[in-house]
Amino acid sequence: MASESGLPQNHQNTQPGEQEPLLGGPGAATQKEGDAVYYNLITGTATVAQAGIWIFAALVWSGVLAQQWILFTLHPVFNSAALLLQVQAALVLQPTASPRQKLLGTRFHYSFQAFSLLAFLVAFVAIEVNKGDHPHFVSVHGRLGLITYLLIFSQALIGVVQYFFPVQVLGSVDTGKKIYKYHRIIGYVLLVLELFTVGWVIQDSSTDWLHISPWGILVSIILVLAGVGARIKKHKLGF
Repeated sequence: MASESGLPQNHQNTQPGEQEPLLGGPGAATQKEGDAVYYNLITGTATVAQAGIWIFAALVWSGVLAQQWILFTLHPVFNSAALLLQVQAALVLQPTASPRQKLLGTRFHYSFQAFSLLAFLVAFVAIEVNKGDHPHFVSVHGRLGLITYLLIFSQALIGVVQYFFPVQVLGSVDTGKKIYKYHRIIGYVLLVLELFTVGWVIQDSSTDWLHISPWGILVSIILVLAGVGARIKKHKLGF
C-alpha cells in the first residue's frame, strides 16, 4: 500500500534515520556495556571533534616548527597541546552510562586534564618570562588569556575537591555530587572560551610570522565545537 508520498509504508518505516540531524540527536553517543573506554574517543561525532582538534594542532605546530625556536614558541605549542588533551578529556567521559564506565571514564578524564594543566602552566610561564620588563596583560588576547588561565585552574581545583576530597572540604559525598553538573557546564563554557581566545590571537598581526591560516583555525574550531556539542547529554547538566 502506497502513502501520499508515493512510497510504500513499509519502506518509510525502515528509514527512520532520514529525519534525524546529520550529526545525530543531542547526546546520541552512549557507551555500550563491554566497549573499551578508548572507543569513547571515536564514537559518534567524536570523529568530527578529533578531526577539528588535530587540524588545529597541526596548523599551530607546523607554523611554529617552520620558524626558529625562541622562548615564545613554547606558548603556542603547549597551549595547543593542552587544548588537544582537554578535548580528549571531554570525549572520553561524555558517553559513559553505568557506574563502572563512569569510574573508568573519570580516571581517564582527570589523567588527560592533569597533563593538560601542566601544558597550560608551561605555556603561561613561557609567555610571562618572554615578556620580561614589557607591560603584561595589555592586549585583548593577554587579558582574555589571563582570565582563561585563572578559570582553568579554578575549574581543576573544584574538580579535585568534589571528586577526591568531598567529605573533607564539602562535608559529604552527596554535596560533591550535587556540583558535578556545574563542573560540566563550566567545562563546556571554558572550552568555548579557550577556542575563542586562540581564534582571537590568530587574527592578530603579531602571529603573521607563524603563517597560520585564520580560516583553517576557524574551520577546526567549528568542527571541535560541533563534535563535542552534539554529544552533550542534557540530563548530565541537570536539564
